[in-house]
Amino acid sequence: MPTRVQGGIVQAHVGDRIVIESNHLDAARRRGTIVAVLGGEGDTEHYRVRWQDGHESVFFPGPDAHVDTAR
Repeated sequence: MPTRVQGGIVQAHVGDRIVIESNHLDAARRRGTIVAVLGGEGDTEHYRVRWQDGHESVFFPGPDAHVDTAR
């Protein structure tokens, strides 16, 4: 499934999955489902994510994150 990128910024929707690649050799990828899109479009867009372990947090994506679309 493709990643949505607009102007270098990840674009995501509710239901999409976010994946954070680890830059440490022994660390696993983090995966979660976007349950809310917060803020405006562009560099202020961030997400409420339900992570694979069940907890939720607000997440501002960095260069190590990509989105798997739900569509």
